[in-house]
Amino acid sequence: MPAILSVGTASLPYKVKQEEVCRYVKQLFEHSFPHIDRLLTIFDNGEIQSRFFAQPLDWYQKDHSFSEKNDVYIESAVHYGCEAIQNCLQNDLFLEKPIAYEEVEAIFYISTTGIATPSVEARIMNRLPFSPYTKRIPIWGLGCAGGVAGLARAYEYCLAFPNATVLVIAAEFCSLTFQPHDRSKSNMIGTSLFADGVACLCVAGDGTIDARIRPRIVATQSIFMPHSEEVMGWDIRDEGLFVIFSKNIPSLIQAWLQPNVEAFLQKNGLAMNDIRHFIAHPGGKKVIMAYQEALKIGEQKTKISFDILRNFGNMSSATVYFVLEQFMKQPIPKGDYGLMVALGPGFSAEFTLLHWE
Repeated sequence: MPAILSVGTASLPYKVKQEEVCRYVKQLFEHSFPHIDRLLTIFDNGEIQSRFFAQPLDWYQKDHSFSEKNDVYIESAVHYGCEAIQNCLQNDLFLEKPIAYEEVEAIFYISTTGIATPSVEARIMNRLPFSPYTKRIPIWGLGCAGGVAGLARAYEYCLAFPNATVLVIAAEFCSLTFQPHDRSKSNMIGTSLFADGVACLCVAGDGTIDARIRPRIVATQSIFMPHSEEVMGWDIRDEGLFVIFSKNIPSLIQAWLQPNVEAFLQKNGLAMNDIRHFIAHPGGKKVIMAYQEALKIGEQKTKISFDILRNFGNMSSATVYFVLEQFMKQPIPKGDYGLMVALGPGFSAEFTLLHWE
């Protein structure tokens, strides 16, 4: 079974307290919503304390064209993508020795918050000394589900090529999609949740794994809910990306997630009671609570996801890699199972079953 060798994250420059964002949003929207103070309770109720942005807060107070925001996206994705890759390949917490760039056979690039052709991983290859024969697999549009989906595609690659070492980069700059003239509740909810983040995983096939206890990938599953385009996603207009965010997401999770998780685990000879580590994308406080309700799990199993949400916000596809990094820092016993879960536009879910061995 392929294994996750290492994780690396980038440090974005602008840490913003939740109360600062709340003050800014009140100033911006107080003339559009008659009961603005009542709506602003979402900033407190979500229990996010801080987030990181690619630009200082006053940058977002000015109008920027779609092309200007997208230029910042490309520049940021390349810069912080390089940082996350370097931290992943040279992470002495997880690796006995650094992994050379030339050893990387393929790069999967995951994002939904900007566009680029040539794609971002090509631009990164002009900065870092990867082999010119490195395969490039950019994947766009999976939103918050993209991190787990990208890991699944890397797993499949390493099944096909057991001697391969590959990278998965998730780079999201949700703050650049903020629309100061969008007076919708979806925009306000998104503004209370979303943040910027970049992370990188290194995945390897059986032929290149050392003797350390690591999370090995046992199985993956993608699940699609037909005719659910309006649950979450982007409405793409001349001004850029406008968030679609249904208030029904927590109730959808409670009704839809449990049978799909149970079927996936049963297919692999397991039940939810066998899962010691729940590595969930923290879409928001209500999403985490819906996980607990749907899967009948206690708060302790979602603690790390909640900690990441509290300190970083929802960084779309990159968030679950921040969660995974914290699990990998712990001394997890050989034989434990973990389940990675993320939900995204479609409406869809991605599952990855891990086994520490």
